[in-house]
Amino acid sequence: MKRTTILILAFLLFGTTIHLSAQTAKPNVIFIYADDLGYGDLSCYGATKINTPNLDKLAKNGIRFTNGHSTSATCTPSRFAVMTGQYPWRQKGTEILPGDAALIVPTNTTTLPKVFKKAGYQTAVVGKWHLGLGKQVEKNWNTEVTPGPNEVGFDYSFIFPATADRVPTVFMENHKILALDQTDPIRVDYKNPVGNDPTGKEHPELLKLKSSAGQGHNNTIVNSIGRIGYMEGGHKARWTDEEVSTTFLTKARDFIEKNKNQPFFLYFTLTEPHVPRMPATMFKGKSELGLRGDAILQLDWTVGQIMKQLEYLKLDKNTLIIFSSDNGPVLDDGYEDEAVTKSVGHQPSGIFRGGKYSSFEAGTRVPWIMSWPGTILPKVSEAMVCQMDLLASFSYLLNLPLPADETTDSENVLPALLGKSTKGRTTLITQGGPLAIIKNNWKYIEPGKGIAYDKLTGIEMGVSASGQLYNLNTDPGETENVLDKYASKAKELATLLNAIKAK
Repeated sequence: MKRTTILILAFLLFGTTIHLSAQTAKPNVIFIYADDLGYGDLSCYGATKINTPNLDKLAKNGIRFTNGHSTSATCTPSRFAVMTGQYPWRQKGTEILPGDAALIVPTNTTTLPKVFKKAGYQTAVVGKWHLGLGKQVEKNWNTEVTPGPNEVGFDYSFIFPATADRVPTVFMENHKILALDQTDPIRVDYKNPVGNDPTGKEHPELLKLKSSAGQGHNNTIVNSIGRIGYMEGGHKARWTDEEVSTTFLTKARDFIEKNKNQPFFLYFTLTEPHVPRMPATMFKGKSELGLRGDAILQLDWTVGQIMKQLEYLKLDKNTLIIFSSDNGPVLDDGYEDEAVTKSVGHQPSGIFRGGKYSSFEAGTRVPWIMSWPGTILPKVSEAMVCQMDLLASFSYLLNLPLPADETTDSENVLPALLGKSTKGRTTLITQGGPLAIIKNNWKYIEPGKGIAYDKLTGIEMGVSASGQLYNLNTDPGETENVLDKYASKAKELATLLNAIKAK
């Protein structure tokens, strides 16, 4: 028998094995999604100024990916890709959304939670949403707001609408704002001031966390912190920042407890270390890195609490945990919280260049850990994987083919995710400012307009009017643009990028 025939048979047998294991014992799946956490922010990824023991344990017992990516260097588009399996730049309106945006995830197509629902799972999202709510921008927040997470596949949702630095600063359970007093109705506006609440711009003396200049975090004050956007009403419903993380943890643990006897999918979207960084009191001052470091310690503790609960309920052996981040890191992103002044000796981007908002590697190359005790063997993997591929990969694991009439950018990389293969994606397009394409560790960044360096955030944006080419095998830090030296390679990648964009 020829060697190629043997290899084909072995591959087919391996694929069958995955399907059989899924049919006999469906694993619970928890996707823990951090916010603005960098590749170098965890001790298991080389950080020395901060210690993250729970995530280190998760990585030690599972797979730590060194080439794991979000699709985008900002939050909304990355989250859109997770839900839909589509490159976000294919759909208009997937940029960073204001807090009053309409829902951007289609309700009539396959989504990640719908795959699990079809397989008989109970599904929930707990944490940050930031994919819009309702059918239009102007909405009545004082009644049910729909469509939202429930309409795209989640049986249960406990969220805040956008980000912690944007109004409305409220929790929503399924379609309703929690603790809303109808005698104090909520109104939100991102263009014009509403109500009589003080703003950070007019009353900086009321702030416990000062806004950075020029970044817009000086509108309505909530919990002594200026926000983006204007809000009136809902005073009893407004959260206290120090309690946000533990509230989300409580709701996540409640969902796990309630569904311990049936398969579940939990999309647990943490707010750390996104601004405003205002962790619970027990974490303040516990790191050497200011409030940002304290928030990362809170994040690590939160992951540890989920791990302990799974062990206590004896669910740990049948639960697959995915941990990653929606984009790369940023230090000064709107507030003066000592993240910059106390960062000496800490490289949140690791060896990579750029960060949040950037087309360089640190914009999308993020921590990625997979743990499934007894099924995933401990290792470090160099396979290139993308969060967008969870849709196709879990569809395959659960033996639920994606509809033939729905095109998707998601690829089945399940063998890599389970540590059965060192091969992941061969080609990936990432989105910072200009799009970039990576193939066989060659990276081409298309020409773009805009600033090369953002002084407000202190981040190199990866923008060049003439395009850029990097060999990530020899230069992972993207220090040398070799476009002129390898013009034919740049042309090849540019042609491929345009072809994928045209699909």
